[in-house]
Amino acid sequence: MNKGQYHERSSRIFRDASKLSFDYVPDRLVHRESQFSKLWMLFRPVLEQGTSQTAFLIGPVGTGKTATSKRFCLDMVKEAQGRDRAVDFVIVNCRQRNTESSVLLRLVTHFDEHFPDRGFSSSEMLRSLRKHIEKRKIHLVVVLDEADVLIRRGAGDLIYHLSRFDEEKVGGRASMSLILVSQKYVLDMLDPASSSTFKKANAILFDRYSARELSDIVEERAGLALFPDAIGKECVELIGDIASEFGDARFAIELLEKAGMLAEEESAEMVTAEHVRAAKALTYSVVTESKIEELDKQRRLVLLSIARAIRDQAYVTTGEVEKVYKVAAEEFGERGRAHTQFWAYLQDLANEGLIETKVVGDSSGGGRTTYISLPDIPAKVLREKLESSIH
Repeated sequence: MNKGQYHERSSRIFRDASKLSFDYVPDRLVHRESQFSKLWMLFRPVLEQGTSQTAFLIGPVGTGKTATSKRFCLDMVKEAQGRDRAVDFVIVNCRQRNTESSVLLRLVTHFDEHFPDRGFSSSEMLRSLRKHIEKRKIHLVVVLDEADVLIRRGAGDLIYHLSRFDEEKVGGRASMSLILVSQKYVLDMLDPASSSTFKKANAILFDRYSARELSDIVEERAGLALFPDAIGKECVELIGDIASEFGDARFAIELLEKAGMLAEEESAEMVTAEHVRAAKALTYSVVTESKIEELDKQRRLVLLSIARAIRDQAYVTTGEVEKVYKVAAEEFGERGRAHTQFWAYLQDLANEGLIETKVVGDSSGGGRTTYISLPDIPAKVLREKLESSIH
């Protein structure tokens, strides 16, 4: 098959597949209008009075936090231009840059791409950043995405310095604002001086999407990415229903993309319910998959043990998981680690957002039990993925 024939076949479903990329930011964010409006309300004084501001976006994976922050920053730059003001922004993924120095390096290289990647202290990089901002006479909005990863690694001082960036300035316009994006409520993890700059009223909550909201998102994105009539309303609703198990828009969009690709492979004229069901069997959260790929064998074994122990239950105790872990380690030719190391693995998985833990006290006051849940992926899917990837 030559390229022309392939292009002709592939064009039956997708007219612009890039609109299904996780990096694509729509002009309008469906069902995030209220969060977007609150963010604008908080930051209006930045443009009108030259003040600085902080905000905290919190919610599970796939609930629109990152997309909202990107759309907001893009719109704020445009609005500032209309007011003859200079605003710029930098979005830092703190899962990729999870140390104070790597975050600061990202901020400095935004202005100077040739800045050395080693040999400078945090205070020196902060001074360099300040010089770039003052030279350009701009207001910089810094977005720390997945900030909980950074804070857990002890980078509270960085949050303090960025949130108080203009503290020593006397008069004039403020030059930096800060937005934290996180799956977890992390303000209590900051020291009092840092957390005081993040007023509780500045927290913007992003709940999981409902099935109807996900269907609306899929319909909007399909209108941008697919040809007219390439998918029917029933299939759009089916994707919304499937993805509502997680309330995850990323999962819904990925289902739409995979279903479209399956339809193309069959040279079908449109996406059907069978394509959607087949996509569900092939697909789960890309975010979760990327996290799993970074785990070593022992941590994968612990995660597999959780998936096996929890089955269709909502929670499983650490004691139950540890028993399954001993068996799983032997099954895959590994020596089961002692209780202290096993507990450390659990904490690592919790810090990565792959599991959630909660401690429940005995009603008689006799003891406390830690319960584990899987927040973002079905146990069966996780189990099958891990069993095929552990060698």
